[in-house]
Amino acid sequence: MWRLKVAQGDDNPYLYSTNNFVGRQTWVFDEDYGTPEMRQAVEKARDEFWENRHHVKANSDLLWRIQFLHENNFRQTIPRVNVADGENVSYEKATAALRRGVQYFSALQASDGHWPAENAGPLYFLPPLVMALYIMGQLNTVFSPEHCREILRYLYCHQNEDGGWGFHVEGHSMMFCTALSYICMRILGIDANNSACGKARKWIMDHGTVKAIPSWGKTYLSIMGLYDWSGTNPMPPEFWLFPSFIPFHPAKMLSYCRMVYMPMSYLYGKKFVAPITPLMLELRKELYDEPYEKIDWRNLRNVCAKEDVYYPHGYVQDFIWDACYVITEPLMCRWPFTKLRDKALQVTMKHIHYEDENSRYITIGCIEKDPDGEYVKKHLARIPDFMWVAEDGMKMQTFGSQLWDATLASQAMLECDLTDEIGETLKRVHEFIKKSQVKDDPSGDFKRMYRHISKGSWTFSDQDHGWAVSDCTAAGLKCCLLFSMMPPEIVGCKMEPEKLYNAVNILMYLQSKNGGFPAWEPAGASKWLELLNPSEFYEDIVVEHEYVECTAASIQALVLFKKLYPHHLNKQIEICIKKAAEYIKSIQRPDGSWYGNWAVCFTYATWFALAGLSAVGDTYQNCSAVQRGVDFLLNTQRDDGGWGESYLSCPQKEYVALEGNRSNLVQTSWAMMGLIHSGQAMRDITPLSRGARLLINSQLEDGDFPQQEIVGAFMRNCLLHYTLYRNIFPIWALAAYRKMCKLME
Repeated sequence: MWRLKVAQGDDNPYLYSTNNFVGRQTWVFDEDYGTPEMRQAVEKARDEFWENRHHVKANSDLLWRIQFLHENNFRQTIPRVNVADGENVSYEKATAALRRGVQYFSALQASDGHWPAENAGPLYFLPPLVMALYIMGQLNTVFSPEHCREILRYLYCHQNEDGGWGFHVEGHSMMFCTALSYICMRILGIDANNSACGKARKWIMDHGTVKAIPSWGKTYLSIMGLYDWSGTNPMPPEFWLFPSFIPFHPAKMLSYCRMVYMPMSYLYGKKFVAPITPLMLELRKELYDEPYEKIDWRNLRNVCAKEDVYYPHGYVQDFIWDACYVITEPLMCRWPFTKLRDKALQVTMKHIHYEDENSRYITIGCIEKDPDGEYVKKHLARIPDFMWVAEDGMKMQTFGSQLWDATLASQAMLECDLTDEIGETLKRVHEFIKKSQVKDDPSGDFKRMYRHISKGSWTFSDQDHGWAVSDCTAAGLKCCLLFSMMPPEIVGCKMEPEKLYNAVNILMYLQSKNGGFPAWEPAGASKWLELLNPSEFYEDIVVEHEYVECTAASIQALVLFKKLYPHHLNKQIEICIKKAAEYIKSIQRPDGSWYGNWAVCFTYATWFALAGLSAVGDTYQNCSAVQRGVDFLLNTQRDDGGWGESYLSCPQKEYVALEGNRSNLVQTSWAMMGLIHSGQAMRDITPLSRGARLLINSQLEDGDFPQQEIVGAFMRNCLLHYTLYRNIFPIWALAAYRKMCKLME
């Protein structure tokens, strides 16, 4: 049976940590673990997901929950409550439902204070990892037969009915993920005539074969020897040699973009091709509609299946790639320009290794010729950090959302005013947040490596990752400030002022001239550089942008800090807050909503915006932006009292309701909290009571809430599954509603 380990390192000389692995979560297969009842529960969860996989595509992340609830001897002791139609939700019923949810959620807390959870959803993460391990001859070393079985389960579970795979688990089929998933299954030993493979291959053939795979796919397949480098647009490593004064210097790129294209450009510069195995020769026949040797690669560079195109390339970009392809690249392959290419490859690899070391090898994978080299071994040691097992199988997730989830959970639990019942839970998560703060800036001359200060920040995942994120830093700071106002004998010692000052310094450093806050690094590059976006399925990935969520989170933290530490940078913080609030107002949409970049979508961002504006004293009575935001939320409430927004709002950039007049409990919670921030309870509590009734009546017997649609998002076109959201936000919203009931009384 699979078992989750928390905050543990392995006996591996190539694995190291900055804080004793706090926040680390890894899965191991233990054939002796688990009672018959636990194993039966796991199989039941798998069977139910399989039966309903085309209707509810997001898993409920049940395997670790089954484990933790068993290990903590959890039994729900509070009876379930129900609210009749037309009945206002009373303080007593809200309290009962809230205590049930808190009791259940507290039992899921890990020993180091965080709540483990899946953070996955994209279907293009896993296959390239399998492909890379296959190339290095490490597949059977890293993955046991049990790993391979669960990986295949995941691929089978998320194959669409038409035979393809989507960009994410709820997406329509596309060439990129269908081709990668097909290759992954074949590498793992599945026969080409297998039913799943047969359906996938038919989809590929019906949609233009892998000739129509997008640019990232062309790169992956070129590395595998399943495509020719001459059919790809250039990614010259010489880019990393550009002087800093030019507009499109690498330092001006979004960190994600740098981290993806840096190793890609290295491989392109090397024209690296893995050894051609018999399986690769078979795949060359299976993936094309003509002999591999006769394919005209040159004319395929800009061919892309229509299902994969979200951000089409313009004529200017195509002209640039054509110029590089026809003029620049041939020159780089001739002496004396080959010396420049060699220099560029050395510099690129230097940057790659720097990023590896400063993220404890949790960042983008290493590119190293020697599969037995030390760098590769350090990466292999970190692969377990990326693997997650649920009832739908094993997937590769992001680097994790441990800190982000912990800060949200902390705020939800603190809102409950149930300190007497959950004091130990609060103390553990407080310690986790304090231990997760980044202690130092990146090593060495980090500015030359295109990095920025990070001392005092919080990351999205854990301290080892090292990458500062603005809203995570704001949330970490806010939580520590809130805990500092509570008795230390209950929640532990408060954070030292100097560490709080460091966090404030990070936030003020990140703020843009327009008042907004970016996510990862200061935003200063020209937005026209987005015209050079080489990706067909992501938008706004070339340079950093400001986001309403990051801005609102920073406002809330800085307002509270200013209140508790009025003598530290008071004037500067006041100016910072004022500019941030003006930025939020400036980007409000005509319908009163705000566009959300990190979740679905207008509901999420409007909650954040109203919370930020409320923190600076803007109310329904004195601020038209708040009035219009409230009107948007009230106008989108559904017949059952909830809110439900489709993920299609993200790529279409217009509000799209869920089909069938459905509501989503997480989005209902966001809308309720946005309205509560605006003082809705004092005007008319009925919309809030209707939302609370839906949350309470939807609660499950054990205090959990049902898993519904995925609500996390990024880069406009992809979803991210935050499985803890279904617990955190209903608890938070019910707690805020309960407070309003108390005030009304």
